[in-house]
Amino acid sequence: MWFAWDGERARFSHTRNRQKYRNLENDPRVSFHVQDPDNPYRTLEVRGRVESIVPDAETVFYRTLQRRYDFVTPVFDADVRVIITIVPMSFVAVDGGLTQREIHDLTRGPHPRSPDREK
Repeated sequence: MWFAWDGERARFSHTRNRQKYRNLENDPRVSFHVQDPDNPYRTLEVRGRVESIVPDAETVFYRTLQRRYDFVTPVFDADVRVIITIVPMSFVAVDGGLTQREIHDLTRGPHPRSPDREK
């Protein structure tokens, strides 16, 4: 999904007639991944909560995303467009396909509390 990040919150454009919207109405917990376009093994997982869902009937926000992602097309679903704002609660960075803890474990041996640790 296209989104915008303001340094504190992520905002997504979506529509009210899709299952994802109904799921968010019932359970505001979300997670999404952002992938580095230059390195597919470098990702960021963001977990958070929906702060607000507001109409984007004039599609101002959606059109800014169209321009940002260089895919400007006519908007036929303006009457059901919404802006979903997410407040992040936690982040997990993955580089080289591994988290920092996994890299540590592979390069320095098992974690001290690991059952595989030699006695």
